[in-house]
Amino acid sequence: MAPRANAGVALLEVLVALVVLASAGLSLAGLVGAGLRSEQDARARERTLAIEERVVTALVLLQRGDLDRRLGRHPLREFVVDVERPEATLYRIAVAQSTSPEVEDLVTVLYRREDRNVH
Repeated sequence: MAPRANAGVALLEVLVALVVLASAGLSLAGLVGAGLRSEQDARARERTLAIEERVVTALVLLQRGDLDRRLGRHPLREFVVDVERPEATLYRIAVAQSTSPEVEDLVTVLYRREDRNVH
């Protein structure tokens, strides 16, 4: 081959290498962007769960009469709180987001003994 033909082949090899390098760089940039979005979503979810945990903690501290007054499903800010009494001494408390109330994020069951002076 003539030196001029070798120069053309070398130029073609450089262009192919640049295309491969550019596509790898774009893929890497896409992966980094997806990772950053996932991290932001995880932080937002963590903040939401922290708020839900505070709601459940406040409800757990209530006495039997207060829980009885809150029986049922009620909106609370951006959440839905569901207080049930499946048995005489057990209360089930569930917290879900208003955007998807069918998915309960936090659930707990409490025991509250029955009042002895009630007939």
